[in-house]
Amino acid sequence: MDDQLALRIQLFREGGQVRPEVADFVEAELAALADEGATVTEETAGMLTSHLMMALTRLLDGEPIEKFLTDDQVAAELADHPAAVERARRVAARAETELGAALPESEINFLAMHLAVLAQRVTG
Repeated sequence: MDDQLALRIQLFREGGQVRPEVADFVEAELAALADEGATVTEETAGMLTSHLMMALTRLLDGEPIEKFLTDDQVAAELADHPAAVERARRVAARAETELGAALPESEINFLAMHLAVLAQRVTG
């Protein structure tokens, strides 16, 4: 993780925008991605980081997460990225186990899109 991405997480944490356990969880997920060879930087993973931290925080705060109008389009796009979908499902399962935050299907799909983009940047 580069300094800019670490700063993003620090600002979310220190600003009280996310719970400490959410920031810890996301940092661990980013470290795992980096350990698997992904280039985890502000440029490649900044949006993934923010999206996941805010979604998990909303869930833990009891705020509803709405179904997106683009869900069908996102799901269709993900047909070409089964590894990203599988990875997103594993992250969602860990989030539910470790944090008690059950990500809905639409959030899992958006997480998978972020992971697919990250994978393309690594291999492409």
